Amino acid sequence: MHDYQTRFLDLALRCDALRFGQFTLKSGRLSPYFFNAGRFDHGAALALLGDCYAQALLAAGIGVDSLFGPAYKGIPLATTSAIALSAQGLDVPVTFNRKEAKDHGEGGTLIGAPLQGRVLIVDDVVTAGTAVRESIAVIRAAGARPCGVLVALDRQERGESGLSATQEIAHEFDIPVISIVRLNELLTYTSAHPALATHRERLLAYRAQYGVE
Repeated sequence: MHDYQTRFLDLALRCDALRFGQFTLKSGRLSPYFFNAGRFDHGAALALLGDCYAQALLAAGIGVDSLFGPAYKGIPLATTSAIALSAQGLDVPVTFNRKEAKDHGEGGTLIGAPLQGRVLIVDDVVTAGTAVRESIAVIRAAGARPCGVLVALDRQERGESGLSATQEIAHEFDIPVISIVRLNELLTYTSAHPALATHRERLLAYRAQYGVE
């Protein structure tokens, strides 16, 4: 594992963004873990989180011209990622959208820099891929090119198609989906922490039932 991946999981546990137990997902599956990026709700945590996003992008080696944060969770995530990237010498503009268009003031659904060039979508997770597909449509409508998706966590579990949500997006749009960590890294992390050993067994069982590579 990379250092930024370990730092991310340490942070997620401290902020209670990553929890272990039994959770019913939207799919109806009973999951032994749950991730909620909304729990990164303080300045210091967001700064560390943004650095993890930036390091994941830099490690992937993908060229980007701007970031797009889908409403709502993607807005702070893209913003803190841009700040972290600027500290690494990569100053990129940020754009995000509203759920509903404004008919006063600046109007429209987009806020921030104009969408142009290679645009990276930044979000928390890809569940069904709906937000990503909507974001790609927005980016293309502006004449820009979606160049990838950057998320915090890839659950690596299959959907109805037999592929995971991230695999479906990658295949459908021929773009990379980058994650700070995947279920694989979470399993590696739990193996190094004896206090999490009981959760590891349940994670392995869950992956055996629903996982993809």
